Amino acid sequence: MESQMKPIIYWAGDSTVKQNDITSFPQSGIGQGFSLYIKKGIFIDNRAENGRSTKSFIEEGILDTISKDIKEGDFLFIQFGHNDEKPDAERHTEAFGSYQENLKTYIKTATDKGAYPVLITSLYRRLFQEDGKTLIEGTHENYPEAMIAVGKECQVPVIDLCTLSKALIEKNGPEISKRWFLHVPAGRYANFPDGKADNSHLTYEGCVVFSGLIAAELRKLGGVYAEILLPLNEEKENPALLID
Repeated sequence: MESQMKPIIYWAGDSTVKQNDITSFPQSGIGQGFSLYIKKGIFIDNRAENGRSTKSFIEEGILDTISKDIKEGDFLFIQFGHNDEKPDAERHTEAFGSYQENLKTYIKTATDKGAYPVLITSLYRRLFQEDGKTLIEGTHENYPEAMIAVGKECQVPVIDLCTLSKALIEKNGPEISKRWFLHVPAGRYANFPDGKADNSHLTYEGCVVFSGLIAAELRKLGGVYAEILLPLNEEKENPALLID
């Protein structure tokens, strides 16, 4: 019997992170793919929910449920932005205002219990410009920059998934990247009988690819952040990607 309990990784986020089940298959969240990169015995407790922003996640009491359970040595991965930019009063936050204040609440939730908060900027939307090579700029407005600023102020690690995913999507182009997002033909899946062309949500292959970017950045951080990961060679960090 081990003398110390293994850490739990809690996810706070939206539908791009959520743990999906058979009722939404083949849609998958990044938290699902991330489970492939961590050591055996480390548990993921994914509290992310569809459509939530930093504001609605708090106001609905979901963050409170994490606060009750999280303990010293655990991790809180925080990924919001897609819905904070929505105009409705229930979710909208100002990037350099209430969004940043909310992020600090998440950070405090973790640090008050001796856990490690990690900020993660939003996954980039797969919206190519007419040239078919580059993505439309600014689909997340200035929320990623606001999160990065909070990380610097609070001395909390920030994984800039927004920038990393944009570069990866552009590198692989519209056809390969389509496999990563929820582009499904009509008549193939019972949950999407009419098909779907969704450039925000992921297939399982996509969630593995993009969670691999997060794993690679955690490995660079070293220390406790790297210790939760499987000991992969750098060139195998993202085996779901095509070999150049």
